[in-house]
Amino acid sequence: MFLFASPFWLCEQGKYDRPFFTKSGLFYPRPIMHPATISKRLTTILSLIFFTLAASASAKEPDNFVLVKGGTFENTNSNYYGKDVTISSFYIGKYEVTQKEWVEVMGSNPSKFKGDDLPVEMVDWYDCIEYCNQRSIKEGLKPYYNIDKNTKDTNNIPDPNNGDLDNIKWMVIINTGANGYRLPTEAEWEYAAGGGQMSKSYTYSGGNDVDQVAWYWKNSGDKYLTGFWSWSAIENNNNKTKSVGGKKPNELALYDMSGNVREWCWDWYGDLKTNLTDPEGSPGGYARVWKGGGWIGADFCCAPSFRGSLAANGTGPDQGFRVCRDK
Repeated sequence: MFLFASPFWLCEQGKYDRPFFTKSGLFYPRPIMHPATISKRLTTILSLIFFTLAASASAKEPDNFVLVKGGTFENTNSNYYGKDVTISSFYIGKYEVTQKEWVEVMGSNPSKFKGDDLPVEMVDWYDCIEYCNQRSIKEGLKPYYNIDKNTKDTNNIPDPNNGDLDNIKWMVIINTGANGYRLPTEAEWEYAAGGGQMSKSYTYSGGNDVDQVAWYWKNSGDKYLTGFWSWSAIENNNNKTKSVGGKKPNELALYDMSGNVREWCWDWYGDLKTNLTDPEGSPGGYARVWKGGGWIGADFCCAPSFRGSLAANGTGPDQGFRVCRDK
């Protein structure tokens, strides 16, 4: 969109002589105008240009994001298939958040395995919430979350088997109408990982052969492991995270939705909600949802339908995330 300011508009009403042609071209006589009037009207023009550019920037698709077209679940392997659950259109990161992206926003790198293009790990759920807000602020967006570090979230209850594992329990509330970065809900994550409206009902995100689409315990080290899952075998094989985007993408051109690192979601772990649009999980609980499996985990953890959970303050060298934005 281009803004054009006519020279007639800049001048005092009725004090601008009509232009006329000369041998050199169109000539405008010198207008009679007070300098303060010129300054005021030029300021108005510049303001219009600024707001036009700002609106254009906010409508632009974010870099390295994919627009996920909304609808009902087409993937027959999904937990939500046939449950009358509808997802609205949204943007999701093409890749897991990298260490380079993390350091640019947060300033330090918590990861065990270092590398700019490796996914950030050793981040808990609260770290990811803070990252979303800080990145939003840095990019001139309205932060998606209101974070109250001085108020304990009473919906964060003790684990019935292991006690009160989470000693942070910040109160985190969605900032309605915000356009900043956020974590996906479990339903959004599973919808995107399963291919959205383009789904071919693969077992994993992007295919039925786990080795083509995911880094997991058998293929993320020096050699390909066989047999049963073994922590000692994983350690001795130097298994670790891999650079994002190294495996085959899914139907929506999303990478590493299966494997590499487990990905935090917004939801509390609990019963799945059905017969509604954009479910956000349980109102409370003792653990947050993670999805997708990681380089330590077994192949079945890499299936988009697999549901994992961890206390919100939990971390690990296979625990990362990716971010979303509303359309």
